[in-house]
Amino acid sequence: MTAVGLAKRGLGLVLVVAVLLLVVGQLLGQPILLGYVSSGSMEPTMDTGDGFVAIPSLVTDDVEEGDVVVYQARELHDGGLTTHRVVGETEEGYVTKGDANPFTDQDGGEPHVTEGQIVAEVWQPHGAVMAIPHLGTVVLAIQGVAASAAGTVASVFGLATMSANGLGALMVAIGVAMLGFGTVFERLGPSQRETKRSRSRENVIAFWTALGLVLLVFVTFATAAMVVPSGTTEYELISSESPDDNPQIVTPGETAELTRTVDNTGYLPVVVAHEAESGGISANPPRQTIGIRDSGETTVSLSAPGETGEYTRHLGEYRYLAVLPPSVLLWLHDLHPLAAIAAVNGVIVGLAVVIVLVIFGSNDIRFRSAGDHVPLSTRLERKFRKWLRNGK
Repeated sequence: MTAVGLAKRGLGLVLVVAVLLLVVGQLLGQPILLGYVSSGSMEPTMDTGDGFVAIPSLVTDDVEEGDVVVYQARELHDGGLTTHRVVGETEEGYVTKGDANPFTDQDGGEPHVTEGQIVAEVWQPHGAVMAIPHLGTVVLAIQGVAASAAGTVASVFGLATMSANGLGALMVAIGVAMLGFGTVFERLGPSQRETKRSRSRENVIAFWTALGLVLLVFVTFATAAMVVPSGTTEYELISSESPDDNPQIVTPGETAELTRTVDNTGYLPVVVAHEAESGGISANPPRQTIGIRDSGETTVSLSAPGETGEYTRHLGEYRYLAVLPPSVLLWLHDLHPLAAIAAVNGVIVGLAVVIVLVIFGSNDIRFRSAGDHVPLSTRLERKFRKWLRNGK
C-alpha cells in the first residue's frame, strides 16, 4: 500500500474513532475523550460548536482554580452536562462560571459543584484550552439529520417518537449494519486475483490467537465486574430548624446516619473502598471485604452545616476482585484506582495463561471437519482422557 493509501486509511480510522467516542459519550451521558460545547457560555475560549479533549476524572489530578471541568449539573441545562471554569472553592464545593457569563453558576441557583459531579476535565496544555473548531457543529448536524430521519421512519411505521438515547442507539446500529454490509460485499462481491499464495491452514487456530481471545474475554469481564458496580452515590441533606422523622432532615450542625448495603453477587470475594467525594460525608467502615454472594453494611454519616438549607453529599465506591490480599489492593488503590484494577487484571491474565497451557499446551489448535459428527460431550471426554494420559 502506498503512503497516500496509508494516510487515507489512517485519517478514516481517526474519524471513525472520533465519531464512535462522541456517540458512546452521548449514550453514557459523559464525554469519552472528546466533547463539545453547544452554547456560547465559554466564549472566547470556545465558540458554540467547538470540541475539546476531555480527560476522565478518574485519571486527572485534583481540580484547581482555573481548570475547565465537565460536571453533571443539578439545575443548569435541566440537570445536564455543563462545561465551565472553576473560579473558586468553598467548604461546600467548587464555584464555577462560564467565561462569557457575568455571574457564577452558583449566583444563578446552581449548588456548589462537588467532586462526585465532575466527570471530566478539559485538556489545557500550557494552561490554555485546546479547542477543536466546529467538531460539535458537525456532530449536532449529524444528530439533526438522524433525528429528522428517525421521525420520518417513526411516523411511517406508527412508532413513538424516539428519545435521545434511542436515537443514539439507532446511529450505532446503523454504523454496525453498514460495517456488516461492507464485509458482505467484500466477501461476495467481484473477486480479485490472488497474487500471493496463502500460508494459512484450514481448521487451525494459532495458539497465541486463541490465547489472546481468551485473555480478552477474561479481562473484559473482570474489569466490568469491578467498574460497573462502582461509582458515586448522591445523598440529599436538609438542614432545618424543624426536623422530622426523615433521617436526612436534621438541625443545623447535626449529623445524620444512614445504613448503606453493599452486595456482592459474584463468585469471587471483593474488596470495597468508600471515599468522600464532597465535604460533610464519611463512611464507617470505609473499607471492607465482602465474601462470595454475600453482603455487608457501612454507616454513612452526613454532616449539616450551621446554616439552614438543602445540601448535597457524594460518596464514591470502588470495588476490586480479591485475587490479591486486601491490604495490597487497598495500598494500590491509595496510589490510584487504575493501579489496583491493573494489578487484578495482571493476576487474572497470569492464571488464565497457566490454565490454558496446562490444559491445551502451546500447540496450535486444530479442528478436524471429519469429526464434526461426533457429539461435543464425546470430544471433550476424549480431550480430558488425553490430558490425563499426558499428565502421568
